[in-house]
Amino acid sequence: MVIAMGTGHGGLEPKRAAAESKKPLRLWPTAARGALAVCFLAVPAVLLVQRRQSGASPEWLCQAERPAEDDRDIQDDMLDDISPSPHVEYDRLLGGLLIDGFDEKSCRSRYQFARYHNSSSIPSPYLIERLRKQELLQKKCGPGTKAYNEASKKLRSGQSTNTSDCNYLLLTIHAGLGNRMLEITSVFLYALLTNRILLVDRYMEIGDLFCEPFPGTSWLVPSDFPLNYGDFTQHSPESYGNMLQNKVAAGNTDLSLAGTRPHYVFLYLDGDNDFHDKLFFCEDDQQFLQGVQWLIIRTDMYFVPSLFLIPAFQDELGRLFPEKDTVFHHLARYLFHPTNDIWYTVTKYYRFYLAKAEKRVGIQIRIYEKKGILQRNGPFPHILNQIFSCAQNEKLLPEIGMAEGAAETQNKAQTQNNRTIAVLTTSLSSWYRDQIQKKYDEHATVDGTTVEVHQPSHEEYQRSKNKKHNKKALAEIYLLSMTDELITSGFSTFGYAAQGLAGLKPWIMFRSENHVVPDPPCGRAMSIEPCFHNAPFYDCKAKRDTDLGKVVPYVRHCEDVSWGLKIVNQTQL
Repeated sequence: MVIAMGTGHGGLEPKRAAAESKKPLRLWPTAARGALAVCFLAVPAVLLVQRRQSGASPEWLCQAERPAEDDRDIQDDMLDDISPSPHVEYDRLLGGLLIDGFDEKSCRSRYQFARYHNSSSIPSPYLIERLRKQELLQKKCGPGTKAYNEASKKLRSGQSTNTSDCNYLLLTIHAGLGNRMLEITSVFLYALLTNRILLVDRYMEIGDLFCEPFPGTSWLVPSDFPLNYGDFTQHSPESYGNMLQNKVAAGNTDLSLAGTRPHYVFLYLDGDNDFHDKLFFCEDDQQFLQGVQWLIIRTDMYFVPSLFLIPAFQDELGRLFPEKDTVFHHLARYLFHPTNDIWYTVTKYYRFYLAKAEKRVGIQIRIYEKKGILQRNGPFPHILNQIFSCAQNEKLLPEIGMAEGAAETQNKAQTQNNRTIAVLTTSLSSWYRDQIQKKYDEHATVDGTTVEVHQPSHEEYQRSKNKKHNKKALAEIYLLSMTDELITSGFSTFGYAAQGLAGLKPWIMFRSENHVVPDPPCGRAMSIEPCFHNAPFYDCKAKRDTDLGKVVPYVRHCEDVSWGLKIVNQTQL
């Protein structure tokens, strides 16, 4: 185990002192446990000093890396009075989403996430059945199997193939972490609907962030994959939209210049795609694509809402998700299990800063001001005022007593109220966290509640191609998902991922104009589902533009993106 005291800017993985060796010091478990206890005993004193310093921000001061040979349960290292969760009993298999049989030591988050999160949504028996079938299919046709080797050999030689029992869907990954989680979930649902094997790009550190989700196989594309799929663009000959424009493909007919279906098709579904690319969401085009063995897809979107508008998929989706607005919630909890080093950081931070609070409130802050991004995301006083207005109007945080005459009443209330609210803020800037804590330090709350505000990291800029940055971001998404109430910034996929994992309808802070706090400052989300930001508006059957937010009752326009689509649980338009 490595014990490190952070002296730098702060974060989930603080920098070591300059004089400290760069080589990690590994101690035997007994010594490690003792060192960790010393670290935890030292932290409260440090925090006490910080609380007396204006603008100080409590950060993750101790970084502990578990030695690979240490097979004890993660909670064995913790002090006895730090409970992992108020729920003594928990469903480690998440209602049947997961199965027994994985090596728990290699991926502790898979079965431990339920300790820190209690979901009220139960997956349907049919979804569980389909997941078990998908696991068998992945194992039968995945990398290293005879079926995969034959399919990749034909792909390398350019041979045409007829419909096979093993058809593939390969996802290229390039966007930020929140987008990655949304796009993987979307593509996995499409794989379920079309009986395809899901493979994901191995070159974007997915293996460093998440454990393998399927037993007995890998979802990572082998390094010897025959195509340079990273070079494909919207204008490549292999692009489906380009094929349609060049009359290589036409609806559900047999096509290709040779009179047969191509052996692979590239689907460009990024946010800047055009009309022909979006015909992917038409039923006739789906019938054609069904006969192509290899589909390679690039997207940075949560396109699930448009799958619900394809008639051929609607019955199956209804059986998979009777509660229609739980798609991301169930599939994300099935697919995404942080690797051990990330999970260890998450659980340590949760137990030290959040576990003992009576209530936990997450505030996810994303700044869209162009000036702010150039100036490291602020500070912007109107954003701070918006956060306070939302949190206090919705009774998520206690009111502050401002009148001088109320001091005696407030002090009396404080002595009678031992209630503590832990606030977890995530932002690229630490200024907002510091200002919230400063306000509650300088003014007593009306009811005497103590408010403690924490922020695990403040990276200043988004670095979507930086491994350490992405690990911190993933840890923060999971910490947000462990809160009881959630405030998110509209349009943010980071917030979407946290609310979906948590199964919480967040209060969404609307984007401001001209540095003025919106009225109202926030609104309750219609569902826990993410928003499809770049949804099509084309009626495939009528062959004309239409408002797809008014076609079926369970696909509506998003609260934060008026032109986007999201799934809700409504039954009437």
